[in-house]
Amino acid sequence: MSDKIERIKTLIIGSGPAGYTAAIYASRADLKPVLYTGMEPGGQLTTTTEVDNFPGYPEGIDGPTMMVQLQQQAERFGTEVRIGMITATELSDKVGGIHKVTVDNDKVIEAETIIISTGATAKYLGLPSEQKLRGGGVSACAVCDGFFYKGQDVAIVGAGDTAAEEASYLANICRKVTMLVRKDHMRASKAMQHRVNSISNIEVKYNTEVDEVLGNQVVEGLRMVNNQTGEKEDIEITGLFIAIGHKPNTDIFKGQLDMDETGYLITEGKSTKTNLPGVFACGDAQDKEYRQAVTAAGTGCMAALDAERYLATIETPEEVA
Repeated sequence: MSDKIERIKTLIIGSGPAGYTAAIYASRADLKPVLYTGMEPGGQLTTTTEVDNFPGYPEGIDGPTMMVQLQQQAERFGTEVRIGMITATELSDKVGGIHKVTVDNDKVIEAETIIISTGATAKYLGLPSEQKLRGGGVSACAVCDGFFYKGQDVAIVGAGDTAAEEASYLANICRKVTMLVRKDHMRASKAMQHRVNSISNIEVKYNTEVDEVLGNQVVEGLRMVNNQTGEKEDIEITGLFIAIGHKPNTDIFKGQLDMDETGYLITEGKSTKTNLPGVFACGDAQDKEYRQAVTAAGTGCMAALDAERYLATIETPEEVA
């Protein structure tokens, strides 16, 4: 491990819309932020082909291009973007305390403030045919990508409130929605189940799982299997939506920061403040309700403002580089 310890004002962990927006605001506030990209530079949007619902892009934009532009904007104001993974954290519980992190099991950084924007990872089924067609008709966000399948037949996998809500959303714009539920019942609330059952163009198939996603470059169909009888059935669809949950990328903070039972970081009221002074959380690492690029960007702005205000209330122990 390197003996050299770097001291900075603001460390941003994660490089999605939340992280880069935080970086833009933090740089303009002269917090001299250093941003580490993590394992997936650019976050989930780098796996999205078209982004049509982010304000300011009337013709739409592809996800990777948008993230490159956000990075360039952050760097224009002075953000230092580094490739690297935070592998250990030692967070202070004192106001004005210094937080320590380790990068790639080697470099130690001390930071007066930390903005966590590590995001969340969508859960997939893990089928080779599913993974092959991610971005070609397989999606984990109906609200993000459902528009592209307007008037078409699609399928959705899941049994909870999110799956029911997304099935209802898709039913408003698609011709038919086939909903695959692994067990003989849904986990969704009774109200959500009633909503699904009341919509005529949603067909719920119980005890049913995905056997294979059909298609070479884009989704052309779905082979389903009844897990009780073993019977298989093919249907023609153009889009498959996986709604079996997300896992927030917050394991490294367990035991230090308050989080809910699924790992989402808990923030104070409408702010981005965590339970530790000088540590702020934004984006999908703390938002399990909306999970949109624009809302992530909004909380990134909030986190930078919260960090700026926090630093203004404490006496800087020493001048930082």
